[in-house]
Amino acid sequence: MRLSAERSRPVRWRQVLLPFLLSLFGWALPDQIRYSIPEELAKNSVVGNLAKDLGLSVRDLPARKLRVSAEKEYFTVNPESGDLLVSNRIDREKICGKKPLCILDFDTVAENPLNIFQVAVTVQDINDNIPLFKQSKIDLKIGESTKPGKTFPLDPALDLDAGSNSLQRYHLNDNEYFGLSEKQTPDGRKYPELILKHSLDREEENFHQLVLTAVDGGDPPQSGTTQIQIQVTDANDNPPVFSQEVYRVSLKEGVPPGFSVLQVTATDQDEGSNAEVTYSFHNVDEQVEQFFSLDKRTGEITTKDNFDFEIANSYILGIEAKDPGDLAGHCSIQVEILDENDCAPEVIVTSVFTPLPEDSPPGTVIALIKTRDRDSGENGEVYCRILGNTAFTLKSYSKIYYKLVTDGALDREEISEYNVTIMATDRGKPPLSSSITITLHITDVNDNAPVFQQSAYLVYVPENNPPGASIAQVSASDSDLGPNGHVSYSIVASDLEPRALSSYVSVSAQSGVVFAQRAFDHEQLRAFELTLQARDQGSPALSANVSLRVLVGDRNDNAPRVLYPTLGPDGSALFDTVPRAAQPGYLVTKVVAVDADSGHNAWLSYHVLQASEPGLFSLGLRTGEVRTARALSERDAARQRLLVAVRDGGQPPLSATATLLLVFADSLQEALPDFSDRPALSDPQALSYSFT
Repeated sequence: MRLSAERSRPVRWRQVLLPFLLSLFGWALPDQIRYSIPEELAKNSVVGNLAKDLGLSVRDLPARKLRVSAEKEYFTVNPESGDLLVSNRIDREKICGKKPLCILDFDTVAENPLNIFQVAVTVQDINDNIPLFKQSKIDLKIGESTKPGKTFPLDPALDLDAGSNSLQRYHLNDNEYFGLSEKQTPDGRKYPELILKHSLDREEENFHQLVLTAVDGGDPPQSGTTQIQIQVTDANDNPPVFSQEVYRVSLKEGVPPGFSVLQVTATDQDEGSNAEVTYSFHNVDEQVEQFFSLDKRTGEITTKDNFDFEIANSYILGIEAKDPGDLAGHCSIQVEILDENDCAPEVIVTSVFTPLPEDSPPGTVIALIKTRDRDSGENGEVYCRILGNTAFTLKSYSKIYYKLVTDGALDREEISEYNVTIMATDRGKPPLSSSITITLHITDVNDNAPVFQQSAYLVYVPENNPPGASIAQVSASDSDLGPNGHVSYSIVASDLEPRALSSYVSVSAQSGVVFAQRAFDHEQLRAFELTLQARDQGSPALSANVSLRVLVGDRNDNAPRVLYPTLGPDGSALFDTVPRAAQPGYLVTKVVAVDADSGHNAWLSYHVLQASEPGLFSLGLRTGEVRTARALSERDAARQRLLVAVRDGGQPPLSATATLLLVFADSLQEALPDFSDRPALSDPQALSYSFT
């Protein structure tokens, strides 16, 4: 059965369409969404299309997450259709008892954006209970001298249904002597009274049997019966009489068991044993006997159990006084229970939205909270607060409902979990309190870019390194979690030519290790600079850049090269002439050499390895200048040869050699004759060196 939604109106129910209202009110509707259903509907019965009645589009339902927010879920929402469905058995008698109205109030929640809608479902009674008497037989003794018009209260029938389906009337089978009237207790319960219509004559008829029927107002009506068996007596003509027909007493709900409530007294005008009166409960609920005890001889009523104003605030006690002849008198006691502040307020979290993204703006709703205090008046008025300083605050949006919202910016990297304690306090004297703690987990968003450990990197790499060697490592950290904090590395720029970059270096995306792809040559590339990037895996991704400068160190991998004099294939230079009259210190020639290396590796020195006439010439250690060390003597040959070595400063040093041919002559024509007869170099062991 599908039932239409209705707005709260006192006159009649009507369909509600709310799209316009929803566009105006983000948090709660000005009126409740109301439905009406019979009790005992089957599970998954449709109450109404809540999504439609709230103006929500069916295609938006997966994102809106429309659901019921309640401690006891009698209802649920179909996430695809938006139908409000019955999820548990709804027994009106169990939920609301005899209350004339049975309404289940609850909230429904929709997210993205968050909205709260108040829903009320009225549960209509069905006639699923018949009137029942406690006993199948009622025994009465009535004296034959009893005057017509005398009434005798009878035990009522019990019908758990409410409204028109509840007990409506009693009737008695047709008979000559007795009639029936209906009375009502102060709490509204109907009970029958038997009325004597004509005088009784024991000798004529000493026993009467009647049938009492209780009928409810259902369609069709249901009924229950009990037998009334009346014995007519001839001795005791006077029933006991109470001092009051109605007693009234007030009790604080905190009175202990055994507390004396009241003592009733009934007197009997008869003499002897017929004046002895015994007392008993009459026409009372089982609940009354649970809380009160009655002394059958003294008529004193005492408490048996603790009262709870929040469960029952009044009781009606029917008391019967009987004499030994079974003639009875009746009275009633109305007991009012006074409320005390004996119930601490409750804090109920009806919905909580956790985990919470750390970029949630201030005012984001985290939880919906309901308070409840079963006391009444000021004892039941509750206010809530958060204990301690947190990033959250409470906002009230109805008398008993609060929303827990963010009160500032969140940062998971600083605090990843909050324990928010909410305390509810009533306004009783003294006040009572209770609290509940909500644990809120903060989820990560990609709000932190990677950070390198150094602002810039500088590394030194000797040339001739093996290809594939690790030359540097950069490292960046990201304080975010998961993919948001997972960093990968890449080269995004360099001062190398784009085509050459990949042939020189690469970087491991996972470790940040930089590898040389080739052997570096200091003589070709002395330094280069890379721009490395660390990027996280967030969406969108965040990144940071850092510079890495690579200095290629020199190795002594180049030997000196003689530029002058020009050497022939055999390493010998053309001859130079020296005047025969050259004095000591005369500059004969100069050896010029270069080294492609740098630093000490290119620092050159010159040495005479062999000479045909040791001591005749000197060689500058750093300049390479060849000079005469002494004047030419008659014993010296005209043609001389020097073997010169050029060494660099590397470790180990590299060298080059040159052979110099020197001729003592005053003219070129003198030096040109056949040069084939060259003097041999002296034994190197016999050479002496002169360096300047």
